[in-house]
Amino acid sequence: MAGAIRFTEMEQVIYGKPAAQAVAKEARRLGKSRVFIIAGKTMNETTDEVDRMADALGDAYAGRFAGIPPHSPRDAVVEAANAARDAGTDLLVTFGGGSVTDGTKVIQVCLEHDVTDMAQLDDYCIRTTDDGKVQMPELRPSSVRQISVPTTLSGGEFNPLGGCTDPRIKVKQGYRHPSLVPVSVILDPAPTVHTPEWVFLSTGIRAVDHCVEALCSPEANHYCDADALHAIRLLSSALPRVKADPSDMDARLDCLIGAWLAMTAVIAGVPMGASHAIGHILGGTCDVPHGYTSCIMMPAVLRWNAEEPALAERQKIVAEAFGKPGAAAGDAVRAFVAGLGLPGTLGEVGVSADQYDLIAKNSLHDRWLHTNPRKVNGADDVIRLLELAS
Repeated sequence: MAGAIRFTEMEQVIYGKPAAQAVAKEARRLGKSRVFIIAGKTMNETTDEVDRMADALGDAYAGRFAGIPPHSPRDAVVEAANAARDAGTDLLVTFGGGSVTDGTKVIQVCLEHDVTDMAQLDDYCIRTTDDGKVQMPELRPSSVRQISVPTTLSGGEFNPLGGCTDPRIKVKQGYRHPSLVPVSVILDPAPTVHTPEWVFLSTGIRAVDHCVEALCSPEANHYCDADALHAIRLLSSALPRVKADPSDMDARLDCLIGAWLAMTAVIAGVPMGASHAIGHILGGTCDVPHGYTSCIMMPAVLRWNAEEPALAERQKIVAEAFGKPGAAAGDAVRAFVAGLGLPGTLGEVGVSADQYDLIAKNSLHDRWLHTNPRKVNGADDVIRLLELAS
């Protein structure tokens, strides 16, 4: 075994403390005086959580933007960046789900590179050719960083990779630089009670997907395996507890910490596989929430990978982590998803067979399709995976 573990430019993770006070304390620690909040629409319009954060910041509060839609479309991201620029911000705070967090990483790119129109982002996004070759633009370090307060479990706040959908072609594209990762993350379970149940639970399955694809990756390692296995234990216990009792703060914090641990492999450099790759396309091209894409594609990809005998040992580890020794990993995951009342087929989320060709074509341009443990040999294999998920 040989390799390297990559770490990020994140300074700290603060957990179990009230978000508003923690954000204000972090802004003072960092010496920032123009703090701009990027908030989720639900959090901003139906709760007083964002107002309390603004009050806690006092004179350092510079304004807010609410309403970055799912999958972080470019036009909304650039609009938010322009608002932050006009406010003279020196620190961004994200308060919401994965689209807010991802979008704000691209806002950082916009602020650093003077992007004021969404077409300009063409110069800064990662591109992948049909055969898996990655073209990575050179970005400057962000001079305006972010603090993240997540209210879902997809874990993007721990990743220096941001995602943003180009609405002209309906494809989600990546942006990467070490400085795009938040300088700090605040895990407060209390605001997550405002997150719709289906969003919280399904993004928890997204976190499970990080673990499963890390454990099954050809580049798996002992360091990342340890976090992935404990994350599955936390999430497989805590997600049903949240469903049974939404007021259970201990379970919600376990979920947040499980989502953090689940990201270890991603940020350390272990590549994900076809569930993530096809999920990106289902999100950007078909508007399927990313939590749901993992609910549907992860069991299907496990079943397809299991046809390769050499991959059996790793799948056994996955089944055991779910407390199902001897079961097929795909079946264990599918049963867990069903137990949470989440969708398990493409038909349940409105994706039909006449869309499979386009999904397959677009998936070939996602770099993680080409790092799946069983080689994906073109669009026909992607269509087979979609059929398994139908």
